[in-house]
Amino acid sequence: MPVATYVRDHVGRLYRVGETDVEVSGRSRRAVLWAAWAAMLAAGIGQYGFGALIPQLQGRWSVPELFWALALWTVCQAGTAFPAAWLRQQGRLTPTGAMWIGALLCGAGLLTLGQGQLVGYSVLGGIGAGLVYSTCLGTVVRWYPERVTRKVAFVSAAFPYGAVPFVIAAGFFFGDGFLLQAAVVVTVVVAVAGILMKDPPEHWWPPHIPPREWALDRARVPNRAALKDFRTREAVQCGTFWWLYGGVAFAAAVSLYDLAYLPLFVGDRTLGAVALAILAAATGTGRVLVGWISDRVGRRKALVWTLVTGGLAQFVLLYSQNVVGLVIGATLAGFGTGCCYSLLVGVTREYFGETNGAQNFGVLYTAKAVGALIAAVVLASQGPAFAFVAAGVLGLAGAVLTGHLSQPGRPRL
Repeated sequence: MPVATYVRDHVGRLYRVGETDVEVSGRSRRAVLWAAWAAMLAAGIGQYGFGALIPQLQGRWSVPELFWALALWTVCQAGTAFPAAWLRQQGRLTPTGAMWIGALLCGAGLLTLGQGQLVGYSVLGGIGAGLVYSTCLGTVVRWYPERVTRKVAFVSAAFPYGAVPFVIAAGFFFGDGFLLQAAVVVTVVVAVAGILMKDPPEHWWPPHIPPREWALDRARVPNRAALKDFRTREAVQCGTFWWLYGGVAFAAAVSLYDLAYLPLFVGDRTLGAVALAILAAATGTGRVLVGWISDRVGRRKALVWTLVTGGLAQFVLLYSQNVVGLVIGATLAGFGTGCCYSLLVGVTREYFGETNGAQNFGVLYTAKAVGALIAAVVLASQGPAFAFVAAGVLGLAGAVLTGHLSQPGRPRL
């Protein structure tokens, strides 16, 4: 039976080495990765799939009411990340328990929407998706400490990917029983995935990678380790924290506006569903791609580039005169505004440390809720022309804010 040993690198980080993933948990970490991917695939329907339902739900509710329902769903989803991380840190919530609760709530959200209850969809579905999102990312981070950003990008990409078949099906086959069937599928997929979710021991490190050599190599790449482990109350006192918070909030506002209004702006129900499916697919693909790019050019540069792309995409959508322009605009919007979330975990750990990384991420992730409120108040009350221009300005403003990012305590140059 292998015996775990502990080693430290040149900056004092602790590693538990000598045990394989199978030896510490009875299963391969790859199985956990794919379980998290499948769960995110199902849970993302609540956000990215809702936009496809807006044209079908207009007969019952007005567009502002539907937009506020999506905004409230986002507030509940983003607001769940910090308390979920805190409960897991305290040992009061297991990954499997969180996934099972999330499965029931995600299914209940879709079911109540089918019964004509917008608040039920927003609150139950939002909290459920937040539990699944934070649990999946938090577990994958623990199992892949040597490749955090790439694996987080891979798993978070499933969140919009799952909506692609849902959006297409809703555009062509929406009718009685559609949301009931979706609720059953989402509940079963997330619950089964939850069975495989289990955390490794604290500080666990894969035995086939020498941790000290890895740490030395990492010191020479654009994304260097944080100078210290910041507690949450210390992190929020840093200017960098708020530059990042504002950038994520503006990106979230633009992303949610696109989700809700793109099908309406297009006008044609079928074409609107296709445009939304392209947006979701581009978001998922962009999250994987930007994770790979950020390893080479740095997280800050990659984050700025994505926000610039998302902001410019709004003007492409506004002035598109044909299907080709619409496809290009939707693709750029997906690549831009939705990709910041896949970088947020890596940026948080590399700027504020890894010991309290989950809780610091949870607080930063609430910027998505602020973005939802901005979108609902500023954008949803205006016409398409003003809203697309305002969304473009917000996206570019987010790029300016994130351009000021620097590691706390480290000189900028």
